[in-house]
Amino acid sequence: MYLFKFEPILKQTIWGGNKIITYKNLDSDLQQVGESWELSDVPGHESIVANGPLKGLSFPELISRFGASLVGRENLVRFGNRFPLLVKFIDARKDLSIQVHPDDSLARSRHNCSGKNEMWYVISAEPGARLCSGLSRHITPDEYEERVASNTIEEVLQFHDIHPGDVFNIPSGCVHSIGAGAFLAEIQQTSDITYRIYDFNRRDADGNLRQLHTELAKDAINYNLTENSKSTYTPVLNQPVELLSTPYFTTSLYKLTEPLMCDYSELDSFVIMICTEGSAQLSDDKDNRISIAQGETVLIPAETESLYIYPEDKVTLLESWV
Repeated sequence: MYLFKFEPILKQTIWGGNKIITYKNLDSDLQQVGESWELSDVPGHESIVANGPLKGLSFPELISRFGASLVGRENLVRFGNRFPLLVKFIDARKDLSIQVHPDDSLARSRHNCSGKNEMWYVISAEPGARLCSGLSRHITPDEYEERVASNTIEEVLQFHDIHPGDVFNIPSGCVHSIGAGAFLAEIQQTSDITYRIYDFNRRDADGNLRQLHTELAKDAINYNLTENSKSTYTPVLNQPVELLSTPYFTTSLYKLTEPLMCDYSELDSFVIMICTEGSAQLSDDKDNRISIAQGETVLIPAETESLYIYPEDKVTLLESWV
């Protein structure tokens, strides 16, 4: 094994923009690309290795071949051959629908898959851009239904003006939406289950209203989830700063202008490095080397004991593991 990159999976959406192609420096003329799935084991949307001797191997094949050496012993027991995280870049040219994700219990009973807890790291934001996360006050399931029917659900939601570097924790059950002008990185459980609550009465390319999942969402919403989901932290140059630690993943921020060594000798997990700005060289304890640049993601196998980061001028990285 070595340090892995994967082919991005580009998703065209009704609300997508034109930033992802440029941001990732891709040779593509696709329009309205709303998402780039950087690392995915979602069935039917599995990532493909993009570098080295194992280039062309699918993510499931990679996990099947290397098991605990790739993902970690406890992760293999906990998740089997399913990789537990999905990493995306999201470009919202228009508002995304207001939605909610089920928790593990509900998702397993309905869809035989995990739920979706996720986090957002804001990379850039146009003037006036905002996010919705959570309810502004407690409501009942009956009030929820009434407000969806009367197009007034926005009146009981929390909205936040956003700026680069903002971090939001979006647990399952949290009503949320990404607003127009937001460009962000998303780290989430491996799940593609979304219940659409409200879509501003938009129509698709064929003139049809998009499907809402009012009843499914009703049982998925945490009606008591009214606390502020925006995380607070203080960046420290050339040191890791923990942004979020949950049962589903832990994510830290690195803003580096100097070389740094990451000690993973006691960590029984893969590590994901996501570059949101700048570039660097990565080198592990087996002398595997790889470059990482803005818009790229690298998977570091669990058997890796140490990683050296050599910034090229300066670099911003998100580090995530389970």
